[in-house]
Amino acid sequence: MNTLKTATLMVGLTLVLVWAGAAFGGQSGMTIALIFALLMNIFSYWFSDKIVLKMYRAQEVSEQEAPELFSMVKRLTQKAGLPMPKVYIINQDQPNAFATGRNPAHAAVAVTTGIMRILSREELEGVIGHELAHVQHRDILIGTVAATIAGAISYLAHMAQWAMIFGGRDDDDGGNPLAAIVMMIVAPIAAMLIQMAISRSREYAADRGGAKIAGNPQHLADALKKLHMASQRVPMKAEPATAHMFIVNPLSGRGFSKLFSTHPPMEERIARLESM
Repeated sequence: MNTLKTATLMVGLTLVLVWAGAAFGGQSGMTIALIFALLMNIFSYWFSDKIVLKMYRAQEVSEQEAPELFSMVKRLTQKAGLPMPKVYIINQDQPNAFATGRNPAHAAVAVTTGIMRILSREELEGVIGHELAHVQHRDILIGTVAATIAGAISYLAHMAQWAMIFGGRDDDDGGNPLAAIVMMIVAPIAAMLIQMAISRSREYAADRGGAKIAGNPQHLADALKKLHMASQRVPMKAEPATAHMFIVNPLSGRGFSKLFSTHPPMEERIARLESM
C-alpha cells in the first residue's frame, strides 16, 4: 500500500512540474522544466550523499574506532541481505540518525553521539534496522528525486515571477499569463505537500521493515518514544531541506504543523509498531 501511494505521489509531483512548465512557457517551458529536473536528478543521484554528510560534519569510523556500533551495523546488514554500508558518527547532542547513498552498494548510515548515549543496545538496533530498511527500499533515491523535482518547480515559479516583473515573458510561446500567476502561487505549495507526503509514506514502510530486520518491533517503538521526547528538548542545527532524512524530525521542536511535517505523527508510528 505504501509503495502504491509513493508511486501515485511521484506521478502527481511530476505532473505538477509539467503543468508548471507549460503555464510558464507553453510547450518550450514544459520541455525546459523536464530537462532541468533531469539534470538536477543526475547531480543529486551522484553527489547528494557526500553533500549531506559533509553538511553535518559526519566522520566515517572503522571497526577499530567504533567496534560495537560497527559490528551492530554489520550483523544487521547481513541479516537484511545488503552490502555493508559506510558507518558515520555525527558529533551532535540531539539523538538522531539517517541513511544516505544512491543505492545499496553505495550507502552510508550515520548516527549522532547523542543517540548512542540514550538508547539501549536493543533500541539502537531498532534504529539501525530502520535506516537499513530505507537503504533496502531505495528510499534515499526516491527522496532525492522528489526533492529535486520539487526544487525545479520552485525554481520555475521564481523564474515566472522575475519574468513578469521585467516583462520577459513571450505569450506567443503558448504560456497563459493567468495560469502562470496561479502556478507561481499554487505549484510550489503543492510540490512541497506532495514531497512531504512521500516522505511520510516511506517512514511507515521503513519502521515496518526495520522492525523485521532488528527482530523486535517493541525495541524500535521504545527508541522512537525516547527520540521524540529528546528532539523536542535538545536543539539540532539542521537544514529543513534534509530534515526528511532523519529517523525523527530534527526540527520538530520548532512548531511545524502536521500538514507541513516530513514525518508521520509519532503516536501513529509507535502504535503501528506495537500492533506488530
